[in-house]
Amino acid sequence: MSTNSTNGQQIMGMFEVDLFPEEVNSTDHPRAREFKKVLEAVARDFHCKLLSFEVDQGTVSFVFDSDELNAEILKVLEEK
Repeated sequence: MSTNSTNGQQIMGMFEVDLFPEEVNSTDHPRAREFKKVLEAVARDFHCKLLSFEVDQGTVSFVFDSDELNAEILKVLEEK
């Protein structure tokens, strides 16, 4: 996540995680669909929305509209 220095607005960050083997290359893949369901459930728990979800050669990219949830995800990723 970053801040636009000209007007101080927060810009939502996109998370990219190498999660699956390269053959998982579509949001239609069963493993990707299952992971998307997990992300949508997390979004509901945080009372926010999953704005974007993409899969490219095993790398999952996603965006939530919650600063609180984004901060929690960053904590988890930094622990890895």
